[in-house]
Amino acid sequence: MIGFVRGILADKGNGYIIVDVNGVGYEICVPANSGAYLSGEGEEVLVYTTMMVREDDVSLYGFSRKGELDAFKKLITVNGVGAKAAVSILSSFTLEQLQQAIVFEDSKSLTKANGIGKKTAERIVLELKDKFGMPQQTDSSEPDAGEQIVEGISDGRSEAVSALMALGYTRGEAAGALAGISETGLTAEEYIKLALKKLF
Repeated sequence: MIGFVRGILADKGNGYIIVDVNGVGYEICVPANSGAYLSGEGEEVLVYTTMMVREDDVSLYGFSRKGELDAFKKLITVNGVGAKAAVSILSSFTLEQLQQAIVFEDSKSLTKANGIGKKTAERIVLELKDKFGMPQQTDSSEPDAGEQIVEGISDGRSEAVSALMALGYTRGEAAGALAGISETGLTAEEYIKLALKKLF
């Protein structure tokens, strides 16, 4: 398994890039709006990857953020959503826009992605709403500054921090956005929505 590829962007085409790593060119399928795809040839890129193996094909799919890779893996668990459809969704939406669409059950907006029909969009929302909205907190033996910001808060901010971290933000970024929200007593989903507006 190849967890990530770091090298020089040698070439790119429709839906893929080629990364030169010490003279070996890795062809990687990427979303059209990914940072790696938008980089210029000759620039160094870091792509988080997952390998998809089928009977007649072996392909690498890559993403500029770990949160995008995580979203891709979740999307392909939905019946009817293959790797190409998942990349199409991630090409049509930023990670934050996808998060909002799924958490707030906006299946209609998901149909804007090429190849995603109404029924598939509804399945995505139904099957992934909880996974995107309420990820479990990661264990950490030492709290950092972001944890200290939300320490002792009894409303949904703590869960919202974990959700934002699952999208690829650092704990400090997530906690900083939430610290700027004056409302109290909101649910985690309400805090996520407000925080994403600040981060987007």
